[in-house]
Amino acid sequence: MKRRKAALCLLMSSVMLLGGCGNQGGDSSNQAADSQGQGNSAANTNSGDSTDGSVLTIRIAKQLDENTGRYGSGEDINNNPMVNLAVEKLGIKMETTLLGGDAGNYDTKLRLALTGSEDLPDVFPVYGTQMIADMIESGRAKDITNDIEQYMPERLKEIYQQFPETYYPLTKDGKIYGIACCPALTEGQVMIIRQDWLDNLGLKAPANMDEFESVIKAFTEDDPDGNGKKDTYGFTYSGNDLYNTGWVADPVSLFSANSGKFIPGAWREDENGNLMYGSIHEGNRKTLERMAQWHANGWIFQEAAATGAWDAMNQFTEGKAGIFIGRPWAINSVRDVTTVAPDAVITAYPNICQDNGDPTYQAAQVNDGWLMFNADFEHMDKFFEYYDWIYDAAFGTGDFQYGYLQDYDYDIVNDEVVFDSALFDPPVTDPFMPGKSTVLKNSPALDGMQAYASVASGKEPESSAEIRAAADFGVVPDMANGYALANEHRDELLPNMFNAEPTATMKRSWEQLQTMEKQVYTNIIYGNESIEAFDKFVEDWKAQGGDQITQEVNEWYQTVK
Repeated sequence: MKRRKAALCLLMSSVMLLGGCGNQGGDSSNQAADSQGQGNSAANTNSGDSTDGSVLTIRIAKQLDENTGRYGSGEDINNNPMVNLAVEKLGIKMETTLLGGDAGNYDTKLRLALTGSEDLPDVFPVYGTQMIADMIESGRAKDITNDIEQYMPERLKEIYQQFPETYYPLTKDGKIYGIACCPALTEGQVMIIRQDWLDNLGLKAPANMDEFESVIKAFTEDDPDGNGKKDTYGFTYSGNDLYNTGWVADPVSLFSANSGKFIPGAWREDENGNLMYGSIHEGNRKTLERMAQWHANGWIFQEAAATGAWDAMNQFTEGKAGIFIGRPWAINSVRDVTTVAPDAVITAYPNICQDNGDPTYQAAQVNDGWLMFNADFEHMDKFFEYYDWIYDAAFGTGDFQYGYLQDYDYDIVNDEVVFDSALFDPPVTDPFMPGKSTVLKNSPALDGMQAYASVASGKEPESSAEIRAAADFGVVPDMANGYALANEHRDELLPNMFNAEPTATMKRSWEQLQTMEKQVYTNIIYGNESIEAFDKFVEDWKAQGGDQITQEVNEWYQTVK
């Protein structure tokens, strides 16, 4: 029998559904954060419920495609359960405005706001460092240096102190003009493989470049699905993102196998303590030469350069490709492969290592954009009250112990917390997503991997993140194991060490250099140019602005180092 709000106190009994596995383990940092979060939640409760009937409207900006999910009858982006709950609890109405159909349209509207042609909302996300710089230069963005000190709750200050680099683009002349959107280390990527193909061919998951080549060759030539047709191949990836997507369909570990930490598209510190652009590292030449051979043999996705990450990953879903690399949640996204291959089994493995046994590396993401504020906005105290309130879902405290809204992002069925909407009572298909109907486009998170690792080690679930992780081990164990595996390799996640407004020469030449980079990489892989084209690319990159950009990047680096 189903229980409603009264059942929320049954935290320990709810864990019965979610029995852990393994022996000993724990996460004292999560427990400490949870304890601290309860103190902040109490403060929210004291100041929260609106008793005098007054409501403060805070206008926020979003792209249209950021608010996914289904609204109920009579609901919309400004009238839905999450928006209405903020009015009820805090006396704050978050009103979304300045909607753009896509990222480009959204940026256009922000730029129009700089000229006065469009109204600038009170709070708005920004996704590029050049836009941040333009906002600061315009005088339309608010200096929130003192507001952070005065109004940001301590538990949030501790989070932001872990990621000081997120403030770099927002800081000018010692003043801070915004905050990162919920900084946290995003989960790393794992190698996702058709386990049934490995088993059918008597293979094991590859651990280095040579083994990877052997597996993708077999997946192409040895009929791994047993249908008697030559209709499969080894590896799908996207080359549409300079060969480093940072999330799914990512070939970057193949480059790292030969270049180490100098992965394409990222700035890393060399042996002299200076930043170097990874794409020109000679190790990437070796990977390009090898990928050209694989492409010629048909062992890898033939249209990668013209295909975005999501569409490239669909090659796996359609039963054509045997391996792709992506974040653990992607396992759920390709589960429909069973519609074309009912016996398909998906397993996550670590990424391959370098030939010397060292790990390969990938890009680390610590925030998805930044929040900036209208210079005329006068209610930073109320914003931080709201911001801390929605963080309760991450800490598992206050109003949001298990999630935002029962029947939407969680339910309690027979005294057990359930997160899969198909298991709700009654089941729900494509539910409204309350976490996407806040000032953010995704729910705040503290760590996308640690909770899974704690549960996998045998720790009894306590925090909301651990309860959710334990539920996933019961319902989607392949994905849950992927998260735990990613946590074991978190030290292989490397942030881009240049995180600032584009330099003067970048503004003039970077787009041209990026175009040249993609063309050369693609032409080599596709066999349209010999591997010597890489050497010419490095020479041209340096001569056409790369050397000057490197100097400017390092001048900036010294100011923050």
